[in-house]
Amino acid sequence: MKRTFSRLAGLLLVGSLAVSCSKDSIAPAAGPAASVQTADATATRDNNLAMGNPSGAIADSYYYWNYLVTKPQYTMSYHRDRGTPNWVSWHLSSAWLGSTPRQDNFGPDNSLPSGWYRVSSTSYTGSGFDRGHQCPSADRTGSVADNSATFLMSNMIPQAPQNNQRTWAGLENYCRTLVNAGNELYIICGSYGKGGTGSNGYATTLDAGRVTVPARVWKVVVVMPNGTGDASRVTTGTRVIAINTPNDNSLDTNWGVYRTTVDAIEQATGYDLLSAVSASVQSVVEARVDSGPTS
Repeated sequence: MKRTFSRLAGLLLVGSLAVSCSKDSIAPAAGPAASVQTADATATRDNNLAMGNPSGAIADSYYYWNYLVTKPQYTMSYHRDRGTPNWVSWHLSSAWLGSTPRQDNFGPDNSLPSGWYRVSSTSYTGSGFDRGHQCPSADRTGSVADNSATFLMSNMIPQAPQNNQRTWAGLENYCRTLVNAGNELYIICGSYGKGGTGSNGYATTLDAGRVTVPARVWKVVVVMPNGTGDASRVTTGTRVIAINTPNDNSLDTNWGVYRTTVDAIEQATGYDLLSAVSASVQSVVEARVDSGPTS
């Protein structure tokens, strides 16, 4: 499903798009790959947006519904009026992993354009929803700066606690086992819709209406052996995991039951995922439901 995103297309998405993961600048590249000395000498820190810019996000405040935020640790499309990211994309290899402890220093993202409301560390307080990381804390343990970046509130969505702490945590932990086995991953996650059920029941917004609670939360994971030229190395045999879950506190703890296709997520969101991969390969891997192990 290949689309060209224009200003008009972006406007049509305003009411329906937004962006999960576990608890607790038109130029899309996060910079050139930087070699890092790790236990796996082949692992590097690569471009977080190597698989493509799913919504054609632009670093121009006019595009408040699809604003590109590029950080060394991840890249996202942010929606000012929802107070959440539409999607967040990041690279994961052993080069990103170290011994830095979880910082827990939740705070506003002061890099957002002047005049925009900045979601704070207390915006979710008493809501019954977790501050659900998109790029997880445990995926960025190489330094204090890396880990702290994951605690910016621009990297959070209101996530049902069971969804966040069990189902999504299980997938995140599994992703790191794949890295420990010598793989590198490209991960894109996001959310859409409005209204979820947390520990205090159903809600559509938090923080006096300034943060939207999404209805659905999705993730796509591309798995490949460590190497270079990553988008060009994706083949029809590459494992691509896609899941789409309700933002609900009664979620099944097994993330595998929520597996779907990339095509289905694209249809629901209007995004063009894995757009940097050749069209012929996309047509195969995006139509396939993963059937690999879940632990």
